[in-house]
Amino acid sequence: MRLGIESMRAAHISRMTGETKVELSLTVDGRGLAQIDTGIGFLDHMLTLFAGHGLFDLTVKAQGDLHVDEHHTAEDVFICLGKALDQALGDRRGLVRTAHSYVPMDEALGFVAVDLGGRAYCIFDAEFVTPRLGQLGTDLLFHLFETLAAQARLNLHARVLYGRNDHHKAEALFKALARALDAATQIDERRQGAVPSTKGTLVA
Repeated sequence: MRLGIESMRAAHISRMTGETKVELSLTVDGRGLAQIDTGIGFLDHMLTLFAGHGLFDLTVKAQGDLHVDEHHTAEDVFICLGKALDQALGDRRGLVRTAHSYVPMDEALGFVAVDLGGRAYCIFDAEFVTPRLGQLGTDLLFHLFETLAAQARLNLHARVLYGRNDHHKAEALFKALARALDAATQIDERRQGAVPSTKGTLVA
């Protein structure tokens, strides 16, 4: 179920440090619209896919110390993305909460499972052959998923089951992440606004 425009779940996050400046807006109940400018081309591509396949509206403007490397900028964007998702979901009442998705990208198959139960954890099982995808180091991909999980307070398991091309592997993972989050953030009317936990709380 998608919420009406009057109850749209959205958040805006601003982050400024000595290394980066990030402005990020996220609408959970969106149409897949994306305006992404991080200065890291491959990351822009992945975030555009994330928005499109999750039907999230996502705007990101980031400036960082790319003369050093891409780490600080990419990390801070995902800090902001996680915080925005956490804020947009509020008390998480009525959520489906858990979901998973398998996504193929040519010869590669990605899998992501998420639980929006408020307990942050990340398992990332993927091997990459090339050290970089454009301007983004493949060693950063685990850290980005881990950062998202920590800031959004979600349990995230991501795995590449098989594949040869590293671009395809990463793309499958980001699409699977988007689709799993889209499903988990839906409102289940059968819950009648209740917290989706038999404990009665989503406090870790």
